[in-house]
Amino acid sequence: MSHLEPEAKIFACSKSVYLAEKIAEQYGIPLGKVTMSTYSDGEFQPSYEESIRGLRVFIVCSTFPTADNLMELLLMIDAAKRASARHITAVMPYFGWARQDRKDKPRVPIGAKLVANLLDAAGATRVMTMDLHADQIQGFFEKPVDHLFASTIFLPYVESLKLDNLTIASPDMGGSKRAYAYSKFLESDVVICYKQRKAANVIDTMELIGEVKGRNVILVDDMIDTGGTLAKAADLMIEKGALSVRAICTHAILSGDAYEKIENSKLSELIVTDSIPLKKESNKIRVVSCAPLFAEVMHMVHHNNSISGKFIM
Repeated sequence: MSHLEPEAKIFACSKSVYLAEKIAEQYGIPLGKVTMSTYSDGEFQPSYEESIRGLRVFIVCSTFPTADNLMELLLMIDAAKRASARHITAVMPYFGWARQDRKDKPRVPIGAKLVANLLDAAGATRVMTMDLHADQIQGFFEKPVDHLFASTIFLPYVESLKLDNLTIASPDMGGSKRAYAYSKFLESDVVICYKQRKAANVIDTMELIGEVKGRNVILVDDMIDTGGTLAKAADLMIEKGALSVRAICTHAILSGDAYEKIENSKLSELIVTDSIPLKKESNKIRVVSCAPLFAEVMHMVHHNNSISGKFIM
């Protein structure tokens, strides 16, 4: 290592230690030590237990609810800045509040922009994330953003299934770009689900655009929350004659009765990453780790190497 190149250290927020440990192992360095002091009213204060002066610091934290995860990340960034770290990269495998990327009705916030402002104010010099809910969120930052695609780890798994008559499907119109990208790489057909909601997380109607009869279908999406959309789409496709239906979702939020919906649906398999820890195990859910991808890109960033080769979609 050049004497001009700062050393790299990896730290983690408390709810992302499970993933940060795997990233650090893949990177080849031990996970940095952080202690958390908590007051009786719930206020908390992180503290680095080793010097980070002049170093490149990677802070791994998926900002899924509660808001404590985001607050902990902001405090750790601020602490690193005040401890004279040279570079501070917020590694956010799951970027929370990304669904609030625009004003879709009057008198609502743009939560994703607010989070970007908070990260910038705290002192992050770079952000690394994966499969944002909307690509344009990168434009909310004035700092570099490394937006990774989980397709890098999903596509090899799909190819290993060796499915005949493969069709890629999007569960909604907004995900059609992602579905077409997968289909182009896999040289498969595409179908789109058109849905209308009567409220958040509540589907009113769903129709299928395209043919699935006699096909093995793989639904692709950036996240799965309540599971209602994917369960309804899978059931509809089986009714339309699909041989099998699988789903690929980067971020396994799985709130409410999502696990029951997945278990009771016609989905044969749900493939997710470990950007968010599973609340419980399921025979239908397979986890593909994103740790090797993040470790490799973090290593490339630290050594100022191009990361464009990691974008296969």
